[in-house]
Amino acid sequence: MNIRPFSCVLVANRGEIALRVIEAAQGLGLTAVAVYSEADVDMPFVRAADLSVCIGPAPAADSYLDIDAILSAAVRTGAEAIHPGYGFLSENAAFARAVIEAGLVWIGPPPNAIEAMGDKARAKQLMIEAKVPVLPGWQGDDQSAENLQEQAEAIGFPLLIKAVAGGGGRGMRIVESADAFDEALASARREAKSAFGDEAVLLEKFIERGRHVEIQIFADSQGRTIHLGERDCSAQRRRQKVIEEAPSPAVKEALRDAMGRDAVRAAEAVNYVGAGTVEFLLDDSGGYYFLEMNTRLQVEHPVTEEVTGEPLIAMQLDIAAGHPLALAQDQIDLRGHAIEARLYAEDPENGFAPQSGPVVHFDPSAQSYRDRVDHGVESGDAIGADYDPMVAKFIAWDETRAGAIEKLRASLIAHPLLGVKTNRDFLLRLLADPAFATGEMRTSDLDRWAEAESGPFAAAPICERALSLAALLLSCTPDAVVRSASVSRFTLELEVDGQAVSLPIAQTGPDAIEVEYEGRTISAEFLAAEDASVTWRHEGVARTDFAAQIADRALHLAIDDRMSLVAERSPWSDAAADDPSLIRAPVTGAVVKLNVAIGASVKAGEVLAVMEAMKMEMRLPAVSDGVVKAVHVSEGAQAPGGFVLIELDLQSQD
Repeated sequence: MNIRPFSCVLVANRGEIALRVIEAAQGLGLTAVAVYSEADVDMPFVRAADLSVCIGPAPAADSYLDIDAILSAAVRTGAEAIHPGYGFLSENAAFARAVIEAGLVWIGPPPNAIEAMGDKARAKQLMIEAKVPVLPGWQGDDQSAENLQEQAEAIGFPLLIKAVAGGGGRGMRIVESADAFDEALASARREAKSAFGDEAVLLEKFIERGRHVEIQIFADSQGRTIHLGERDCSAQRRRQKVIEEAPSPAVKEALRDAMGRDAVRAAEAVNYVGAGTVEFLLDDSGGYYFLEMNTRLQVEHPVTEEVTGEPLIAMQLDIAAGHPLALAQDQIDLRGHAIEARLYAEDPENGFAPQSGPVVHFDPSAQSYRDRVDHGVESGDAIGADYDPMVAKFIAWDETRAGAIEKLRASLIAHPLLGVKTNRDFLLRLLADPAFATGEMRTSDLDRWAEAESGPFAAAPICERALSLAALLLSCTPDAVVRSASVSRFTLELEVDGQAVSLPIAQTGPDAIEVEYEGRTISAEFLAAEDASVTWRHEGVARTDFAAQIADRALHLAIDDRMSLVAERSPWSDAAADDPSLIRAPVTGAVVKLNVAIGASVKAGEVLAVMEAMKMEMRLPAVSDGVVKAVHVSEGAQAPGGFVLIELDLQSQD
């Protein structure tokens, strides 16, 4: 037995997973080292670490993906082991080898296992040889467009194009027909090349009404492998997981045992060591098929911890030190139900575009209703545009699935993030949707609902209570504009979640108003405020809600399961409509495709450029016919949100 104890661990990651690993290591009495980019100097994971080292500027390529800088930080701090978290270099075999060659302990699987499972085509062939069920499809060396088209037609539609070197849903495209294949292939290859440096793809039969069910495995260096049950990750948007749970509503004990045995067989086929996840697609008949193996800790690992009671990071550290597994398969007991929701800084009403800015209020440590919040930001921090927009994970456990859903909803409501738009309300609507509540969610449902703008994508009406609270705070609190004592009636011109609203106000006292809205008179009285918590009376009922000032005369409110942005508009001027002659970057990101040059004629609706930001591709069309007057960006360049990419001379409408 090769035992290699260590006392100092460097965490080669950022955000909530870095904080999670740091706290787990410290809980075992280990010294925890954080590495950070210049953009993350004041983030919670840096503050929590025992030692910290800046490894470069904000771009990940110059910091979190810089192997030499990370190894140098390990030497400077005396770190004896490196934990990669997930994302960044966590599944990079070259990084794993560099860590090992530097004489450090790699807290992850052997580099050969990473390579075997990182190549999707090779992994699929290994699974066929190990007699693990796989989807019908094609993988091979001939990556010509002609061959791929021919293979696709042989497999039949719909099918899935998948990046060979991919993961996390990147480089994946669903193709419904032969006519759509060429464009989908080009898009998948472009994203795969950008994300993984390899544009090779494989093809698989697409099961539209499938479930994504994955098995958590652990293997020690003595050759023993176990599984810790399954997680259901079927609630996905654009192949990205949104909500995960354990156990799966669709998996009974016999199926769990069968999938678990195949997951163990998959790990043993590559001599696996450490934590890993074998992902399967489950159909309605109970058949399941190998999708891929993630050779790292998963974002959704907390739900497995909650239902098994086992600390997965501590298990990783123990195995990396050379110790055998402390558990046998028959000692794994699943208890109750756990659900996790990913909180993203993104705007669901604007195509889930990533958001950035200061966090005015977010207190994940508050205890009311809380089961568990793994977080990467707190009040006073800033969310930048350089990294993935996930900022926290909310995890709830209960004896029953229905109880876990209710606890998760309560936790999301009790811990609003104010100052930056998030997907919180979308998550709450999804948790309340009958398809999710009854455990019938499939991987295709969210994308189908998005197209129909139904379910959690349905537009919500203005929240009357939010409107009333905003009117009260803009009229009566110390920060409100002082109104003449002789004027007890006035009109507030507001913009509420993008809609213009005129509110007649009667000031009935120094801290009280009446609001006229849709034929009703609504009373509101300010009582007290502490931080972002506001106590007030609404129609005579005392309530406590959340409000934060995000700009002059602008508020971000959280009222039960609704968040609202409210700003006072100047009554004498409205914002001018956006200039259709200017094609602007909707968010900060990379220009991955530039389709025009100066002097080119364009038609309304023609895609002029394609941008990529945080796992999203955005097509930027011309609004009107015209001629390209100027191009201010080159293909492959980064552009900040709002930057003018292309200028057009618009064709006269006369």
